[in-house]
Amino acid sequence: MKITDRVLRSFRVARTYKKSPQKINCVDYSPNGEHAISSSDDDCIVLYDIREGTETSVLYSKKYGVDLIRYAHQDSQTVIYSSNKLDDTIRYLSLTDNRYIRYFPGHTARVTALSMSPVDQAFISGSLDETIRIWDLRAPTCQGLTNPLGKPVCSFDPEGLIFAAGVESQAVKLYDLRAFDKGPFGCFKTRFNRSCDWTGLKFSSDGKMILISTNGGMIRVLNAFNGSVLHTFSGYNNSQGVSLEACFTPDSQFVMIGSEDGRVHVWSTESGMKVAVLDGKHSGPINTLQFNPRYMTFASACKNMMFWLPCPDDM
Repeated sequence: MKITDRVLRSFRVARTYKKSPQKINCVDYSPNGEHAISSSDDDCIVLYDIREGTETSVLYSKKYGVDLIRYAHQDSQTVIYSSNKLDDTIRYLSLTDNRYIRYFPGHTARVTALSMSPVDQAFISGSLDETIRIWDLRAPTCQGLTNPLGKPVCSFDPEGLIFAAGVESQAVKLYDLRAFDKGPFGCFKTRFNRSCDWTGLKFSSDGKMILISTNGGMIRVLNAFNGSVLHTFSGYNNSQGVSLEACFTPDSQFVMIGSEDGRVHVWSTESGMKVAVLDGKHSGPINTLQFNPRYMTFASACKNMMFWLPCPDDM
């Protein structure tokens, strides 16, 4: 099924999971789209089977806490995650036996970005210590470090050859993974017309666009090659300055973001027009939002986790 305006407007909540007394802070889909995982502020890691529509298990990280979480490369049985208690070490966890495979120490402040390479076992992390570190799942030591001269959010491009860093909420710097020590090969400055912090950065799946999320009431889509502003999207509620995650659909044709009032807003990246506002009756701000890379479903979360499906009767 092709993702269209009409299909997006037909999405309805198919399942709701009410497990967490505190907010869910991160959601990720496995590369094959058959599994999902969430982390929450009460130290829980919850696993979901997407095809069966079931919650499969709950793991805990009581000692370290759990913040950002990502599936490891092409693997639905292992994850990496950052901590929000004790220290800022990144941990590599086996989901099958709840065992730590490896620790990645080095950051000295909260990790604000975690991005797995789409092509191999490398990953990058950005931190409030104003560094971006490059890692390999097979080695505990940092494989490289760059100082982007400010607090970064960062992400790999779809080919895993370059990564982008949003620095100090005012510039996007592009790095060649094979020559990152030479500094960025490109830098785009883009200022928002209202005060806000950049909270996330993502490439579209076709590699042509970069999406910047903020804790203000607007997000922005840039041309990934020259940094020109393609769209600035606003008109959703975020008066409290919540860090709201935005995402592209897998075909790069739409951008989605949750809002403070619990609704999901969708825009076309071609026309720049808003095409849908979806109300799943979330009880609070939608902190995290992800579209499945393989199947026609997406997840949104506040304290509750919701999985959405298109409704044929509304198409």
